Amino acid sequence: MLPIDLTGRRALVAGVADDGGFGFAIAKALAQAGATVCVTTWPPALNILHNLLERGKMDESRRLADGSLFSFEKIYPLDAAYDTLDDVPQEVREGKRYRGVGDFSIDGLVKGLVADFGDKPLDIVVHSLANGPEVRKSLVDTSRAGYLAALAVSSYSLVSLVQRLGPHLRPGASVLSLTYMAGERVVLGYGGGMSSAKAALESDTRVLAYEAGRRWGIRINTISAGPLASRAASAIGIVDFMVQYCGANAPLTGSLDAMEVGNVAAFLASPLASGMTGSTVYVDRGYHAMGMAVSDSVMPPFARVAALENASKE
Repeated sequence: MLPIDLTGRRALVAGVADDGGFGFAIAKALAQAGATVCVTTWPPALNILHNLLERGKMDESRRLADGSLFSFEKIYPLDAAYDTLDDVPQEVREGKRYRGVGDFSIDGLVKGLVADFGDKPLDIVVHSLANGPEVRKSLVDTSRAGYLAALAVSSYSLVSLVQRLGPHLRPGASVLSLTYMAGERVVLGYGGGMSSAKAALESDTRVLAYEAGRRWGIRINTISAGPLASRAASAIGIVDFMVQYCGANAPLTGSLDAMEVGNVAAFLASPLASGMTGSTVYVDRGYHAMGMAVSDSVMPPFARVAALENASKE
């Protein structure tokens, strides 16, 4: 038996607002392997997560194999668009969705972790953060502001997290992010600079793996996950079609389960993957290997293209 044992390790999963996305699935897999798990949530969604937990709406999804419910050790507010609180515009800081939540910047998160758990608080960091305000626009129609916003939250935030957390990670720590195939191939309807952000994230994974590996001895990898119809992904507008299309054309047919990604994340965070860094690991039921569609059952070809183009204009 070769178990994944993360007992005694503490993880931070940045980007959990409910139990429907990859971030939650990764948190659950890490807890199942024995880790204690802290999470971050976008400030406007903080009350939603607390309410879901307090009302028992997430009890079933938090149930582990032994029947127990895992809990988040701490929930931190985080808006990954800001490195420090001084970077936050006053109207945002004083807005009703942010008022009273404390320092929700990346720097504030790091200071909070150190204050709560000491100078070396973490063994595992998971970057499950992405936002593209113009994701439904074609790249050619994307504004400079929309493009840069997508890169700031979806890719640069990983650089900022590693930069600030690196000195505070325990020996042998693992950092993991989530990417998508649109970073290397055209996916119609996945616009607004999000494809560019994912390409940057994969490139940054390789460079950071070298730099952070030499400086702090930590590992950095990224999982290229297949599409998932989560609440966050609904912003894309065509995510249901993406799920159906990949499920029909992947070598392993059917929809990807979020826990399939969570389990691979637990492996990458464990000592079993101690020799892996700078890698993009595909967890998409093999869809990345395909060069031609094999099923037209989801939608006729011409209707498919028209639907994607119309969705990008909405």
